[in-house]
Amino acid sequence: MSKGMLGKKLGMTGFFAPDGRYVPVTIIQTGPCVVTQIKTEATDGYNALQLGFDEKKPSRVNRPEKGHMAKSGDACFAHLKEVSVDNPEEYSVGQTLTADLFQVGEKVTVTGQTKGRGFSGVIKRHGFHGGRKTHGSKSHRIPGSIGCSAWPAKVIKGKKMPGQYGNERKTVQNLEVIDIRIKDSIMLVKGPVPGAKSGIVMLKKTDAGANAKRG
Repeated sequence: MSKGMLGKKLGMTGFFAPDGRYVPVTIIQTGPCVVTQIKTEATDGYNALQLGFDEKKPSRVNRPEKGHMAKSGDACFAHLKEVSVDNPEEYSVGQTLTADLFQVGEKVTVTGQTKGRGFSGVIKRHGFHGGRKTHGSKSHRIPGSIGCSAWPAKVIKGKKMPGQYGNERKTVQNLEVIDIRIKDSIMLVKGPVPGAKSGIVMLKKTDAGANAKRG
């Protein structure tokens, strides 16, 4: 069984559960994904599927990529990602994977690229509370002292400073699948997931053994 697939974050909304609870959910377009390559332990050293997601015009794809994707059909894809699989012999090149890979109520792990916020100060980047705003204070949003003058007479590596914030790969584990609509290739996941609207995310089944250890 494949342990994951690609999707696209469409946004957030609310969902009324059967017991009347109002649950905040993220809408994710889950597939369809096409198997473009099968990797086996005998030939590649590991078992995995290469999946293609989000079709694009053939004119937007270079010739080597077009020749690679032609093995799985006439479609070209904007995104190619690998997912681990238990038994690659159960799949064939050109096969389509849909949202029925997941089930309502199970836990999934979602990985995405967070929103980039550019060069940010210590208050926004690290949550510093800042200086006071009255009594003549001129230190409102600056970081303050960043080191010692005598010893070690340098800024310690890892000091929380202003700098690039966001635009990094982030993984959120154990998100509950609230609803699946296979005809629309849509899955509703409880809570927020990393990334902006239309951002590409990787959905994986959460390892049951890892959940048992956390419990």
